[in-house]
Amino acid sequence: MGLRQTEVVIDCADHDRVIEFWAEALGGWERRDVNEQFVALVPPAGQPTGDGPRPLPLLFQKVPEAKIAKNRVHLDFASEDMAAEIGRLVGLGASVIAEHSLGDFRWTVLADPEGNEFCVS
Repeated sequence: MGLRQTEVVIDCADHDRVIEFWAEALGGWERRDVNEQFVALVPPAGQPTGDGPRPLPLLFQKVPEAKIAKNRVHLDFASEDMAAEIGRLVGLGASVIAEHSLGDFRWTVLADPEGNEFCVS
């Protein structure tokens, strides 16, 4: 027995709005319609995973309420060129929420078009 991660679920009001953003942000992840409430984004078959495990699919769940407060869970991403990547994501519809540093480590908090927060370092 034991637990096995299957996907990361993100709430949204409009599937199309967030799916378009995240598919482009993640470099061509593929849409998989599940039902009226859920739409998944999955990594393309054969996508290189580097040294780590294959990324988990993102499952977007349509909910009636709007996001009000800070996410309790969020996604973190690393980039070779943080400034360029943040510029690209903002061009896709993300918003910069805050910039932080802790010693030499720097990261930026962004929000997708529906306000779901994520970080880029």
